[in-house]
Amino acid sequence: MNFLQISLLAFAAIMLMMTILWLVSIRIKNVSIVDIFWGFGFVVAGVIYFLFTGGFETRKILLTIMVAIWGLRLSIYLAWRNIGKAEDFRYQKFRKDFGEDRYWWYSFFSVFLLQGFLMWLISAPLLGAQFYPDDSLGILDFIGIAIWTIGFIFEAGGDMQLARFKANPANKGKVLNTGFWHYTRHPNYFGDAAVWLGYALICISAGSYIPVLGSVLMTALIIKVSGVALLEKTLNTSKPGYQEYVRKTSAFIPWFPKK
Repeated sequence: MNFLQISLLAFAAIMLMMTILWLVSIRIKNVSIVDIFWGFGFVVAGVIYFLFTGGFETRKILLTIMVAIWGLRLSIYLAWRNIGKAEDFRYQKFRKDFGEDRYWWYSFFSVFLLQGFLMWLISAPLLGAQFYPDDSLGILDFIGIAIWTIGFIFEAGGDMQLARFKANPANKGKVLNTGFWHYTRHPNYFGDAAVWLGYALICISAGSYIPVLGSVLMTALIIKVSGVALLEKTLNTSKPGYQEYVRKTSAFIPWFPKK
């Protein structure tokens, strides 16, 4: 199979998964389940790329393991955080704006198909890194693995620290500014971006360049659309003391806080 055929096969699998999730969301009246499967969708794409590019080169095996660890960790964490909880406020607002009688089909296009399409585009470096058979790892592979490891530690560690912080009733209304959160206001988003930079470098090392745009898209979404920008806008108006935290703490890239 050529590059386009394998890519379209992953596209079909992702869209099938999203359609099934949409049907489930109608049944339970909760669109938030789509977030749980964001990481898992990349695992699905990564496995398809691994199986249909042929061969068992070292780079392919390492990359597939890395994607599986990252994606499954994210999905398990979001399932633990969201299952049994009310629908996310973003989706509640959409549901209210469009009305219950229209939102069930509107969500199919605006949430499930849109996220599936973005997932497919973003996953491009996972295919680019596996398409060209080469069993020799280069310096960019090792740099990519190192950056991925740092990103994974920040993302998983930041999520764990935030979960512990929120679990303590005494912290209600307070700002988390210890651990990874002492050096960046968004360690989980920084970690996510670093993970995808790692995939991009491995993709480049394999001799594939255009698919790296998937990592660029992911980082842009994290910083400008659904991650940092959206959360900052919400917290600046709803969390007492957050503006002081903003003044002292780096927004994204970890750094020592201002005095």
